[in-house]
Amino acid sequence: MASEFYQHTAKSLQGKEVPMEEFKDKVVLVVNTASQCGLTPQYEGLEELYRKHKDEGLVILGFPCNQFGNQEPGGKKEIEEGCLINYGVSFPMFDKVDVNGENAHPIFKYLKSNLSGLFGSKIKWNFTKFLVDADGKPIKRFAPITKPEKIEPYIEKLLAQKKK
Repeated sequence: MASEFYQHTAKSLQGKEVPMEEFKDKVVLVVNTASQCGLTPQYEGLEELYRKHKDEGLVILGFPCNQFGNQEPGGKKEIEEGCLINYGVSFPMFDKVDVNGENAHPIFKYLKSNLSGLFGSKIKWNFTKFLVDADGKPIKRFAPITKPEKIEPYIEKLLAQKKK
């Protein structure tokens, strides 16, 4: 049975509608990002993880969000430049979204309903991370302060299971 995760789509930073089905058979890390946050340097660690494991089947999906402390006030151009120039981000980045509330993007509604955190299903800050296995099943949620390198063992385990 196809995972509900694959039934969703999201608009890329370039304005293209991207079906999550494109990431079938990949281990996916979904992250709500912001370019003016104390945690923004995590882009560096996320990019390292992506480069190290993308050939094994990891994809990281970045979703800019301005719901926390107005830390993503810019538009597409500013987000693109911030990610690329400051952190060399090469993983897919999407259009700015809401992750909480009535207008939360369906992908985040789905992930939060499957993996609630410390504050229930609500996302409390930028750089909350959701790990989805190669079958599209949400596996684990990581707090904003969890550094990308701390997630690597979970990613490696899912990548190894994928090979079997």
